[in-house]
Amino acid sequence: MSAPSGNPAPSAPPSYDEAVGINMNYPHPYPVPGQKPDGKGMNPPPHMGQHQPANNPITVQTVYVQQPVLFYDRPVQMCCPSCNQVIVTRLSYDSGALTWLSCGGLCLLGCIAGCCLIPFCIDALKDVDHTCPKCNALIGSYKRL
Repeated sequence: MSAPSGNPAPSAPPSYDEAVGINMNYPHPYPVPGQKPDGKGMNPPPHMGQHQPANNPITVQTVYVQQPVLFYDRPVQMCCPSCNQVIVTRLSYDSGALTWLSCGGLCLLGCIAGCCLIPFCIDALKDVDHTCPKCNALIGSYKRL
């Protein structure tokens, strides 16, 4: 079967401007390449038409973030913030709130004859200070209460 001769051959699809419906008479927000601005606020943005230098040196800065150190009643290996040396902290024990509350509790139970002083001999009831063995700087503390 042959096509009827009365129908015209199919034409090319519409152009983008025709399909979208852009009115060529309507002013564009930015100048069309090849046209000069008309002086009515149609100046191109400052970045248009300016060429960037081809080889800009890029500065890269590496930042090391140290996780916060949690101090407990055990020595900690770390970098000393004072002398910047890798160290294992030295521990010293001081009487703190738990030591005094334990002493007061034993006094209330009737341990007046000196037994109430036992908490001052037990390191597990005292606060712990962490110091640097190289520069003797106080690095951190662990409070029991």
